[in-house]
Amino acid sequence: MRASLNRPLVLYPISIVLGLCLWEAIARTLPKALFAPPSAVLGRLAAMTADGSLPTALFGAVQHMLVGYLLAVLVAIPVGIVVGRNVAVATAVEPILNALYAIPPVALVPFFVIWFGLYFEARVALVFAMCFFEILINVLQGVRNINRGLLDAARSLDVTGLALYRKVVIPAASPFIFTGLRVGIGRAVNAMITAELFFSAVNLGQMLKNSSNAFDTASAFAVILVVSLFGLACQEGMRLTERLVIPWHHGSEA
Repeated sequence: MRASLNRPLVLYPISIVLGLCLWEAIARTLPKALFAPPSAVLGRLAAMTADGSLPTALFGAVQHMLVGYLLAVLVAIPVGIVVGRNVAVATAVEPILNALYAIPPVALVPFFVIWFGLYFEARVALVFAMCFFEILINVLQGVRNINRGLLDAARSLDVTGLALYRKVVIPAASPFIFTGLRVGIGRAVNAMITAELFFSAVNLGQMLKNSSNAFDTASAFAVILVVSLFGLACQEGMRLTERLVIPWHHGSEA
């Protein structure tokens, strides 16, 4: 009985239902203009989906999110591996990386406006900035935590150079890399909507601004609900990909 209750397929629906009930109970004590109940939000969500406005806005928002996220992945993974494996490079680069990581990406928005404008390129830049360090830090930790015995054993078999990275370093660091990818995709969804609110209001950001200006909290919550569900789907998709690519890691955890 206890094992069945611990399964995600059982816990997920229970947690969602309990969350909706709590939301409905709280919303009924407040004016709808301040806090719309889930019944009103789901009704508005259905209407916005039926007329195509919400799917169209989500599709437009996902474009700059994917470009920024993929660029962050393509840069952060090689940089993390190089810095993590080279003491001299780490000593020279880490102070700069730590200083940049301490800067909130949103604080760079004025510079992004100057460098990229207010449109697609600026949104991509903000997504990149919000994802890059999350992925980089996990890759760095993964590379540094590789069992020294694995490296010595590989070298004793004359596995060196790129072959060492391909056969030992990257597979051994894969759990950390996938953790970075999973955290990064969550940050990318966060950055997706943040970029549309800070730069020119388009897609989901425009829908949120229009809803807030009209005190239409049901529509605003409908957009937020879609963003949260999309973010959950992205992270669960990355988790499934991790299980397919490195099943040995999860098998050892079981």
